[in-house]
Amino acid sequence: MDLFSDDASLVPIPIEDGELAMLAHMPLPGGTDAVLRQLIDDTPWRADTIVVYGKRYLQPRLTAWYGEASYTYSGLTLVPAPMTPLLAQLRATVEALTGHRYNSVLLNYYRDGQDSMGMHSDDEPELGPAPAIASLSLGATRTFILRHKTSGRTLRLDLPDGSLLLMSGALQTHWLHGINKTTKSMNPRVNLTFRYVV
Repeated sequence: MDLFSDDASLVPIPIEDGELAMLAHMPLPGGTDAVLRQLIDDTPWRADTIVVYGKRYLQPRLTAWYGEASYTYSGLTLVPAPMTPLLAQLRATVEALTGHRYNSVLLNYYRDGQDSMGMHSDDEPELGPAPAIASLSLGATRTFILRHKTSGRTLRLDLPDGSLLLMSGALQTHWLHGINKTTKSMNPRVNLTFRYVV
């Protein structure tokens, strides 16, 4: 079943030292609210600790890892659960829209404005030298921050409900990205980052 129309295509976002493109709204079966609620209710969320500069910290969000391969970052190794029918359907749609293949997905659950993602690059060796990472956002709009590792240039993108962001090329080599905490009252958000683990 086609979940998108012929004009549902990603729009390039000008950025040096990498490739970035976005689709404002990815059509979903039953709508974004239903998919968001199913993911929140049915996912076995984990509260994990990571190592940053030699110290252990509790991640300020909940996570889950699905797919075909284990994945290690910041001293944490994630063992995959099998893709659910919903995740497999979302992956197929994302693959068709982006033209890339993905065998794994990391889910991040931001329960409110105090949940966040520290600045980092997805540059682990098992992702390869120029990974394509597709980020699907559901729920509350949060501001995605990119900062160039050399120039310090900063780019801020609001990621609304149902948006799809594709990071590819040399982006992970030259840029950091993250999501800050906010004191604003925020509804829940689930972000799915589809990737290919070698």
